[in-house]
Amino acid sequence: MNNLFSKLGLTDAMAYAVEKMGYTEPTPIQVQAIPVVLAGRDVIGSAQTGTGKTAAFALPILQRLEGHGTLRCLILEPTRELAVQVEEAFRDFGKFTNLRTTVIYGGVGYGRQREDLHRGVDVVMATPGRLLDLLEQGDLTLRGVNVLVLDEVDRMLDMGFLPDVKRIVQQCPRERQTLLFTATLPPEIESLAAWVLRNPVTVAVGRRRAPAETVSHGFYPVVGSQKFDLLCTLLERTNFESVLIFCRTKIGADRVASRLKTHRHSVAVMHADRNQGERQEALQGFKAGLYEVLVATDLAARGLDIAGVTHVVNFDVPENPEDYVHRIGRTGRAHHLGDAFTLVTEESVRDARSIERFIGRAIEWKRLDDFPYIYSALFDERAQVAEEAAKPSSRLHRGMRR
Repeated sequence: MNNLFSKLGLTDAMAYAVEKMGYTEPTPIQVQAIPVVLAGRDVIGSAQTGTGKTAAFALPILQRLEGHGTLRCLILEPTRELAVQVEEAFRDFGKFTNLRTTVIYGGVGYGRQREDLHRGVDVVMATPGRLLDLLEQGDLTLRGVNVLVLDEVDRMLDMGFLPDVKRIVQQCPRERQTLLFTATLPPEIESLAAWVLRNPVTVAVGRRRAPAETVSHGFYPVVGSQKFDLLCTLLERTNFESVLIFCRTKIGADRVASRLKTHRHSVAVMHADRNQGERQEALQGFKAGLYEVLVATDLAARGLDIAGVTHVVNFDVPENPEDYVHRIGRTGRAHHLGDAFTLVTEESVRDARSIERFIGRAIEWKRLDDFPYIYSALFDERAQVAEEAAKPSSRLHRGMRR
């Protein structure tokens, strides 16, 4: 077989599996990472969201494992959803192999996870807490692991998992290949990387602070009492296929979802207070098109591969400017175009300015024609920009109903 994935060193069988999934051309992160991982080198990697990072490590790992044997690969993820998503990717890419995978996470019973482990698996995707529980109870050992993947490490730092991660790493053999992926490198992660990696190759694609170039994004100033009305008007005037709406709080997400349902939108909700079954149903239903809108907290901002999201709405401006990049990165994935709208009130204008400083450029402030705005000082502050943004533009009206 002579396709572009074969030229990276993948076998014909592995390249065929990729081709059957509809991928014809490797992304930049895949071009850089696949040969390095195939060569057995340690990697520290970063890439903008939606660039195909999972395939960049999954494909070479599956090829190196060859056939079914013992547990040889461990992949740590910060959330259940990410662990499930990566396991699905491994199963899809490995459909023409006899390799076995399983996923381990908390919030559910131990039965099926123990059954899979006792039956024998080659690759385990896990969240740190449940994995440590099963290790302590003797349900598995990491003595045979020769490939360790630490994914979304900055997110694990945010969630307080780094001590657990270190305990898990200590149970893996010293002679192993380690792949570490993170969006940022604060001192704590630099220290971890120096400890777990041996002479790593750095693989980086894109500016870490930059939103994806495929996303058109703007700030929409509005008084707090009109936020929901503006949201509804944006949805009414937008030709969307699927919309991901971010709220700061779980209560806020529930409230917005409930009100959208009264406006006859098909809506799912995803946040940490929903049980695992509810979260999986929401995510799978949104992916399958059963829901046109998914309202979520930042639980869904990082890593989740939700193909086809055409629009992102920040109902609340994120407090952490880095989260803005991750949020709007849920659209415009894999070279497709996307739009992101952020509703800015007088209370959140400081956070909006922090985002502009973080990404190193001003974001266009926009106003909708014929929306009955209540006066806000925000409009005076950004009057010239808002007036210019109200004029028709090809990118804005690509997704707006006339």
